[in-house]
Amino acid sequence: MAAAAGRTIPDVAGPGLLVLFSGINPSLYSAATGHHFARPGNRFWPALHGSGFTDRLLDPSEQHLLPALGLGITNVVARATARADELSPEEYAEGGAQLTERVARLRPRYLAVLGVTAYRAAFGRPKARLGPQEEALAGVPVWVLPNPSGLNAHFQLPALISEFAALRAAVL
Repeated sequence: MAAAAGRTIPDVAGPGLLVLFSGINPSLYSAATGHHFARPGNRFWPALHGSGFTDRLLDPSEQHLLPALGLGITNVVARATARADELSPEEYAEGGAQLTERVARLRPRYLAVLGVTAYRAAFGRPKARLGPQEEALAGVPVWVLPNPSGLNAHFQLPALISEFAALRAAVL
């Protein structure tokens, strides 16, 4: 896995998305496989399914199916690391600027940032909370969801599903 440090993963995105999900940055496991949220124990795919965004549980290797469902994946910071706390404040700020450009180009109906701490760091919003944000990004509404990493013990799968379902209800 160490060989995957610093690698990037291409976005899964295109025009006409309902939701562009933005992770914090790829894990080493994801960078090694080339699939977003691929690390065993990551709850993104179960939360996506449990909330009704997908009609079955997708494997990370099936990420290419998402744009046809109106869904996409990107990251705030492209560089893979073992843990998000390895990212610098400068990387978050630069990643926020790049994500703003991506959102302006793709124009999804919503941007969902997966991790309130990452959202705060990338966009200078120290008081941001989970849920819909007051400030849009490039004219696109922003919704902050919990980080689905298995390392995030604050949110178990049922709570993640509930948060994802709230976004789905707003989108549809």
